[in-house]
Amino acid sequence: MATDTGGPLWLLAELTYACPLQCPYCSNPLDFAAQGKELSTDEWKTVLRDARAMGALQLGFSGGEPLLRRDLEALVAEARRLGYYTNLITSGVGMDETRVAALKDAGLDHIQISFQASEAQLNDFIAGTAAFEHKLAMARAVKAHGYPMVLNAVLHRHNIDSIGDILDMALELQADYIELANTQYYGWAWHNRAELLPSREQLQNAQAVAEDYQRRAAAMKIYFVVPDYYSNRPKPCMQGWGRVFLTVAPDGTALPCQAARQLPGLQFPNVRDQSVRAIWKDSGAFNHFRGYAWMKSPCRNCPERERDFGGCRCQAYLLTGDAANADPVCDKSPEHGRILETVARAQGPRTPVREVPFVFRNTRNSKALCSR
Repeated sequence: MATDTGGPLWLLAELTYACPLQCPYCSNPLDFAAQGKELSTDEWKTVLRDARAMGALQLGFSGGEPLLRRDLEALVAEARRLGYYTNLITSGVGMDETRVAALKDAGLDHIQISFQASEAQLNDFIAGTAAFEHKLAMARAVKAHGYPMVLNAVLHRHNIDSIGDILDMALELQADYIELANTQYYGWAWHNRAELLPSREQLQNAQAVAEDYQRRAAAMKIYFVVPDYYSNRPKPCMQGWGRVFLTVAPDGTALPCQAARQLPGLQFPNVRDQSVRAIWKDSGAFNHFRGYAWMKSPCRNCPERERDFGGCRCQAYLLTGDAANADPVCDKSPEHGRILETVARAQGPRTPVREVPFVFRNTRNSKALCSR
C-alpha cells in the first residue's frame, strides 16, 4: 500500500562501484563486482530529471570513485540546469587541475575529498595505493578554484589517536569543514569490524581533542560523528526509511539507503523498469518500513519512535538477523547485549596495523598489503 511521503529531498547517485582505492571499511556491497551494467549517461539524466521533478534539491555524486565516469562533467552540467545543489564525494584520485576547472565550469557546487590518515604511510596502506600526496595536491586545487574546502576522514581504531594531526592537516589546507566520520559498520567495515572499532577511551580522547580544536579554530567547522555502537539511542537512519533520501546504485537499483540491498525478502526496483515517482510512491520495498505499523515491541509503543523510527534497519538485520527488530544500539532493545559484547571486545590492546588481518575491498591485494 502506497504512503504519501511527498518526494525525496536528497538524491545520492552512486555512479560506479569501481574505485582505485581498496579501503577495508568501504561502504560498497561485498559483491559489488557481481552487480549489473552501469547506467548510461542518458539513463542517469532521466533519473536526475525525475527526482528533481519530485522535489529533490541536494544531489551527491558518489561511488566507488565517481571520477572514473568520463561523463561526470556532463551529468554535473545537467544537474546545474535542473537546479540541484551538487556535491562530489571523491578520493581525489583521477582528478587533476584541468578536471577541477572543468567541473567548476560545468556548475559543480561542492567537492568533498576523503583522507585515510594524516600521513602518507598509513593513508596509503589503508587506501591500498600511493594516494596521499595526490590527495593533498587536489585539496589545494579545490581551494584554489573557489570551492568550499570540505574534507572527510574516516576514523577507526588505527587512526583515531592521530586526530590532532588530522585536524592540523585540515587547518594547513585551509579547510572550511572537516567531517571526522567514525566508521559505521556496514559493507566491508562490517567484515572488518573487530579490527576497526575503537575503544571507549580512544573515542573519548578523540572527542575531547575535536572539541578543543573547535574552540581554537572557530573558522573551521568540525563535525565529529560518533560510531553507533557507543550510543544508547539509535540514529534516525536516513531520517526515516523512504522519507528523505533516495539512493540509485550504479546498475539502477533504487534504495532507501546505500546498504539496503543486503536485506533479505525485499525486491528493490530499478529505474530502468520504473519511474522514480512510481518507485518512491508505490514500490513495496520503499513502503515496507514506512510509518509505524511494521514495528515490533519495544519500538511499537515507544514514545521516541517518531524521533528515531526504530533506528537502522540494516544494523538491526546484521546484528539480530531480522530487519524488523529494534536497532540493538538502543538500550531498550532486548538485543542490546550484542552491542555491549562487541564494545567490550574493543577495549583490548590494539594490534599493530600492518599485522591486522584486514580483508581489503580487493581481496586479491589483502595478503600483499598486510605483509608490507
